[in-house]
Amino acid sequence: MHIAKLFTELLGTHRAAGPEPADRVLRNRNKHVIYQAYQSFEDMMSPLRLFARMMHTAALHGWEGAPDNEAMRKLGAAYELVAMLGLTHKRPAFGIDSVRIGGEEVPVETTVFTATPFCSLLRFAKPSRPDQPRVLLVAPMSGHFATLLRGTVRTLLKDHEVYITDWHNPRDVSCADGRFGFDEYTMHLVGFLEKMGPGCHIVAVCQPTVQALAAVALMAEDENPASPRSMILMAGPIDTRVHPTTVNKLATERPIEWFEHNLIATVPLRYAGAMRRVYPGFLQLSAFMSMNRQRHLDSFYDMFQCRVNGDHAKAESIRVFYEEYFATMDLPAEFYLETVSRVFQECLLAKGELKVGGRQVDPAAIRRTALLTIEGEKDDICAVGQTLPAQDLCKGIRPYMRMHHVQPGVGHYGVFNGRKWESGIYPMVREMIHMRN
Repeated sequence: MHIAKLFTELLGTHRAAGPEPADRVLRNRNKHVIYQAYQSFEDMMSPLRLFARMMHTAALHGWEGAPDNEAMRKLGAAYELVAMLGLTHKRPAFGIDSVRIGGEEVPVETTVFTATPFCSLLRFAKPSRPDQPRVLLVAPMSGHFATLLRGTVRTLLKDHEVYITDWHNPRDVSCADGRFGFDEYTMHLVGFLEKMGPGCHIVAVCQPTVQALAAVALMAEDENPASPRSMILMAGPIDTRVHPTTVNKLATERPIEWFEHNLIATVPLRYAGAMRRVYPGFLQLSAFMSMNRQRHLDSFYDMFQCRVNGDHAKAESIRVFYEEYFATMDLPAEFYLETVSRVFQECLLAKGELKVGGRQVDPAAIRRTALLTIEGEKDDICAVGQTLPAQDLCKGIRPYMRMHHVQPGVGHYGVFNGRKWESGIYPMVREMIHMRN
């Protein structure tokens, strides 16, 4: 956390206004060196973490002839904390080889259905269960990889063939492949639906609910035969003026120039995406963790104590969570800045002013796609009421084809993961899809 604080201070994110002319040159220089400084620090720490990982394994399983006592367990637990406190910029594996259906393990095949420089569309199919409804699951591009929706994919696979947008880390995408902004994201969804063909369904989680709605509206206006039969929008910022959260307020209390001057850096020369402008993943993670600093510290302490007390199952569950949480990806600068501006600051979709590729987005053009909007009662990222406006925007959809649901007792992640997603939300999603299939 001291390193995160250092980077935050270097970028001046504690300041409430944009950079002054006198220090603009220094800040521009920081854009080029901050990522390299971070990477140099990571390179320096890598051998130490490798050593700590080896020592943790040895202490956990015991050296030959060494006693299994509290001191040894404390030593092993301390080494484990050192080993895990580092980021990775590679996507973890989905690891979905089978899914349990009615007491039977059904094999799952994972393939790259189609790909662009910025995204692979992964297909999860069950050869023994053909002809199930095809669902495009739209993952957020928000600092974590699509594997954050691993549980969502696994649940959907029980009754569907699932495709997911596996966004690439832009630091691995050459500048020669061009820009990737809000419009490019939206048109990727149009292209993927066209590639999947008629009769599909789309499920968007959190941030991309706006782009998903825009994509479906454009396709409806064009009478595109690949328009989805149903659209499920889950916990998304359709209108952030409704019950603004802390996240919304942080996005609106400063001008967009502040975000560009303070949060955008360039990818070091050692990567394929050298010199691409990005919002670095390590800065995003620092921001996420600082918002709930004490909760994370408590989790690390709990993991330490569980190792010492021999409760390895609970300690392992905490370790696995942070292994996923510390897997971060950068965001293309243009995508991040345009999302902050169009979605959170100007609320263009809700105002009826959103344009994609110069075209006006008209959700009222949607008539044949059924709509289900879902919110979590305790969501502190996309508050109750922020996804609901999609219902009014899509006034061309007949009332019997529209449904809204608020799930009691769940926060943001509980909308698409966990016990209440499985028992309370997924049955409604499944019913909507199968009703329209």
